[in-house]
Amino acid sequence: MGDVFSAIDPFILLWIVLLIVFIVGELATVGLVSIWFAAGALAALLAAAFGAPPVLQFVLFVLVSVVLLAATRTWAGKYINSRTQQTNADSLIGETIRITERVSNMDQTGKAVVHGQEWTVRSRNDNETIEADELAKVVEIKGVKLIVEKN
Repeated sequence: MGDVFSAIDPFILLWIVLLIVFIVGELATVGLVSIWFAAGALAALLAAAFGAPPVLQFVLFVLVSVVLLAATRTWAGKYINSRTQQTNADSLIGETIRITERVSNMDQTGKAVVHGQEWTVRSRNDNETIEADELAKVVEIKGVKLIVEKN
């Protein structure tokens, strides 16, 4: 078995291994992460198979990867992001709300009723407290908590 691998150009083995790693990495992630590098590794593998010098193989790898990344990243980002659906909760960002229970990050307290739904509320600033019946502005949503700042 050692004789088979010793007869193969080490750069061909390198590009095969990198191609496999990039493809597995792509399959293991949700978004497009390493597909461009897999294409670059494939180009370098083909160059190595045809006897190109290692420097040319590396240049092809980098060039193909960068060109494909630059040419398709914007399109791919739009395609991937088009599947993301905003929730109704996202519309709360920027809205002014009335606090129904004192907001204190240190005490882990704070509630507000917004559009008929009760939310847990935390202040953006850990040292800031917001009393019941005061107004606050929603600046972020983290999980099921509204992150607010005093209005």
